[in-house]
Amino acid sequence: MSITQPINLYGIANCDTVKKARKWLNEQGIEYEFHDYKKEGVDEARLREWSRELGWEALLNRRGTTWRKLDEGEKSPLDEERALRIMMDHSSIIKRPLLDDGHRLTLGFKPEIYSELFADRV
Repeated sequence: MSITQPINLYGIANCDTVKKARKWLNEQGIEYEFHDYKKEGVDEARLREWSRELGWEALLNRRGTTWRKLDEGEKSPLDEERALRIMMDHSSIIKRPLLDDGHRLTLGFKPEIYSELFADRV
């Protein structure tokens, strides 16, 4: 008997891409826990774990308005420690959604990638 790992989806509830991911998971009947950064924040230890697995550069969304609104002094010089601090202070700057299926982390949402990840469940 295999034990199914819990699935966690991290993001912000009003983000369009997060909404698409949640809709896809719901339509496939895949149970998951949703963690809303805006309401629940993000744990530093978890953020560091994600950074080790995905790289801080992948986690940091430098294309959004939150990044553009930061003071240059807050953004520069940019290294892992500064980036993690920014993500702790401004959780909306973390790229989303982030899916943790218990085995690997997947950043962003593309239906074809989710279909591959959950091929044994859909």
